[in-house]
Amino acid sequence: MELTAEEREILAGKLGEATRRALEYQVEVGRFWQAKRMVPVTNVHLMGDIEVMGDGGLEFLREEVRLGARCRVGATTNARCIDFAHCERLGQDPAEVAKERELIQCLRRMEVVTTDTCINYQTGYQPRLGEHVAWGDTGTVIYANSVFGARSNFESGPAALAAALTGRTPEYGFHLDDHRKGTFSVELRATLDDLADWGAVGKLVGESRQDYFAVPVFHGYRRTPTADELKHLGAALASYGSMAMFHFVGVTPEAPSEIPEQKFAVSEKDIQNVYAGYSLGDGDARLVVFSGPQQSLLEMKGLAQLFDGRKVKEGSSCFVTTNAAVLARSRALGYAKVLEGAGVTILEGVCFYILQNLSSLRRANRWTNMVSNSAKIVNIIGAHRFNTILRRTADCVEIACSGELR
Repeated sequence: MELTAEEREILAGKLGEATRRALEYQVEVGRFWQAKRMVPVTNVHLMGDIEVMGDGGLEFLREEVRLGARCRVGATTNARCIDFAHCERLGQDPAEVAKERELIQCLRRMEVVTTDTCINYQTGYQPRLGEHVAWGDTGTVIYANSVFGARSNFESGPAALAAALTGRTPEYGFHLDDHRKGTFSVELRATLDDLADWGAVGKLVGESRQDYFAVPVFHGYRRTPTADELKHLGAALASYGSMAMFHFVGVTPEAPSEIPEQKFAVSEKDIQNVYAGYSLGDGDARLVVFSGPQQSLLEMKGLAQLFDGRKVKEGSSCFVTTNAAVLARSRALGYAKVLEGAGVTILEGVCFYILQNLSSLRRANRWTNMVSNSAKIVNIIGAHRFNTILRRTADCVEIACSGELR
């Protein structure tokens, strides 16, 4: 790799041992990907929770703090695995709760802003066209690349932290023009009136390719999709297809004027077949989840309207996850009061699928099915042995309140 004079000074230890180690690690990553140089980044978003990092990850952060690690660019954290206001009720391990608290303090000592959100692009930082960032969560990366035209790869936890300490990342993958071009087209022939429909599109397209460097180009749709619709589309594409970018003609800033030859179409029947393809298992309808990604303020408003005047069925559980900023505004606007009055549990700063001790929580509550309007969580929570079912938002609310799964 071609290193600058500043980078050679960093490797010589001029900015301290933590930064030296971080750049040394990045150089090895860059060599693996045959990167020619490093590229400066302006923002970092990283995973940082005890369920994902474990004891080894916590000890790694302790060592970084001892070495005096400090972020050189703005850095924020993805969702946690523990909501401290609900950990006792959820039966989470007190020892792991204590570790989560220590982990957060380690990150803060390194000047990481612990936003605890997977929707940082809706509430924290919105990069500009062409801006290089180093983001970790797949849903945030595909949104940054696609909707904003910023540039990031899927950064692992250590890689994202290294970028925060050095202010740069290896120039490979989606930092380069060659990988950002559309590779196949997707004609949208369905109405797509619900967020779950957009996740279903992501499932169909993602499963058909499953290629990090595949970049679908969506076209033919009758209106401009909302930010939340693009959020669910991107999260599902990343989850089912490991895709890191998409184009939407007339919407995203780098969408091509010429549609690629490889064609794919999504019809109304295709969307209906997605919903019909889920097994109802034993018919249990006692768990409904709105999470993965966290809910935006407008999603919280929509859920409050659907739950207004209703109650979650006795014996059933309904969880909503969001970040601190959205929850605070939801309380001020009365949305949270409506949801909690209906019996909905709102978890702050977490995502449901990475909750600490989730498998034990499933067994303790004898949950078998999990119903959600998020195609992403329906896909990735399977490791905890749920039978997952994707349904539209209003249907999820009806299931939560009636206790009936059809």
